[in-house]
Amino acid sequence: MKENQYDNPLFFEKYAQMERSKKGLQGAGEWHALQKMLPDFHGKTVLDLGCGYGWHCKYAADNGAAAVIGADISQKMLDTAQQKNAAPSVRYVCAAMEDLTFAENQFDIVLSSLAFHYVRDYEPLIKQIATWIKPGGSFIFSVEHPVFTSYGSQDWYYDESGKILHFPVDHYYEEGKRTAVFLGEPVTKYHRTLTTYVGALLQNGFTITQLIEPQPPLCMMDLPGMKDEMRRPMMLLIGAIKL
Repeated sequence: MKENQYDNPLFFEKYAQMERSKKGLQGAGEWHALQKMLPDFHGKTVLDLGCGYGWHCKYAADNGAAAVIGADISQKMLDTAQQKNAAPSVRYVCAAMEDLTFAENQFDIVLSSLAFHYVRDYEPLIKQIATWIKPGGSFIFSVEHPVFTSYGSQDWYYDESGKILHFPVDHYYEEGKRTAVFLGEPVTKYHRTLTTYVGALLQNGFTITQLIEPQPPLCMMDLPGMKDEMRRPMMLLIGAIKL
C-alpha cells in the first residue's frame, strides 16, 4: 500500500496553512528558479505527476498547453485542485504515479514538483516516464535535496537553549526509506543520492539541460526561519530533454 498522508484530515489541514498552499506558485520558495526552467507550453501535451493543488497544471493551461493531465494519489488534493485550478484543458486523475499507464510518446512535457522523494522505486518510474515523453520532449522536476533527506529527521540540531547548531548529514550513501517529521506528522520518504537522480535520467535516454539548487528568494527572507535556509540546500531542480 502506497502511503498517502495527504488524505489524512489533520495533515491536510496543516498543509493547507502553508504559504505555497495559500498563495500558490508565488508562495513556493523554488518557483523563481523553476519558472525559468519551464519550456514553451503553447500547443503542448503536459503531464504533472504528484500535481497536488494543480498550480502547475493551471500555469501550463494559462500558457497555452493544449491538454494537461494532473495526477495525484490524494483525492483531497485533487478536490482542491478542481476548486482552485480547474481549466477546460486540464484533467485530474487520482492515482499513484507508479500505477499510471499512458501511450508511448504521448506527452511533450512531463513535470513533477516535490513528489519523487515519496516514491520507493524511482528508477523504474523514470524508465516508464521515458516511454511517455516524445523525442525532444522536456522533463522538469523538483525533489528534496539529497543533503536534506540523507539523515532522515529533516530537522536541525539544537543546543540546550533551542538555538540552531547545524543540520545533520549522515548515511548519505545508504539509500532507502526514511521517517521524517513534516508538519508535525510522521511521513515516509525515500532518500537517494544525486548520482541516482541524475544517473537514471542518463540511462534512459535523457540529456540533462539544467541542474539547480535554488536559494530562497530575497522577497521571502523576512519570513520566519528563511535566513537559516541559506545554511544548507533543501531542494534540487533538474531539467532534461529526451533524445
